Amino acid sequence: MPSSNPAFRGLPAAGNGPSAGWGSAPQQTYGGAPTQHDPYAAPSPYAATDRAYMTMDDVVTKTGLSFLVTVLSAAVTWAVLPDSLALGLTLPAVLVALVLGLVIAFKQVANPVATLTYGALYGVALGAISETFNDQYSGIVSQALIGTFGVFAGMLVVYKTGAIRVTPKLTRWIVGALFGVLALVIVNLVASFFIPGGLGLRDGGPLAIIFSIVVIGVAAFTLLLDFDMADEAIRRGVEPKFAWYIAFGLLVTVIWLYIEILRLLSYFRE
Repeated sequence: MPSSNPAFRGLPAAGNGPSAGWGSAPQQTYGGAPTQHDPYAAPSPYAATDRAYMTMDDVVTKTGLSFLVTVLSAAVTWAVLPDSLALGLTLPAVLVALVLGLVIAFKQVANPVATLTYGALYGVALGAISETFNDQYSGIVSQALIGTFGVFAGMLVVYKTGAIRVTPKLTRWIVGALFGVLALVIVNLVASFFIPGGLGLRDGGPLAIIFSIVVIGVAAFTLLLDFDMADEAIRRGVEPKFAWYIAFGLLVTVIWLYIEILRLLSYFRE
């Protein structure tokens, strides 16, 4: 079955191909009768194999470990580092994490060091950003965390119950929306150099609130692609290490979702 997830385009499915099955079909010989098929010479479907396959436990374990490293990094930054040092490390951490994330995404790097390093770097930035927001709007971080968990759990239920199915058409819509949001953010940033507030997408006004809600919606639907990637990988019988790539994808989406919810709550506080 062709994949609706872009990450699996060109990835061969396990066990498919001309050699799949219990044995080869009878071969026709020239000038004589076909050779006989010996069913006892075929490998048993219950025979042990040396290859390991990724399971949902692998995905849950790797994803949980990635989130744990991110949260611990954020907590240490918030609780231990001075405010000035934490804020000074935010931009370098984000830039390094951005470059690392692009490498992981485009080369499909399934490596624990890469994924955990990405989580630790973004944890530094999240710790400093969260502390700044919480100092200005008391209790906003806990509200953002609850909102992020709620959206994540809600989309997981929607996916598992089949209320929304990840089809090629839906995938194209979500990817198109992602590029649209990215383009608007870049245009707004460039416009802000010439016009105060840019296009008004991040100034806390009504348009900014609407845009932030749209971004949260796009991030929430992106979670469906991440869930579908995990299921597709399990169906295709990929190696267990690929769970680190799936954990990276979920980490990127959840971090994005948390920051956008934090931003939206700050608009309402104002």
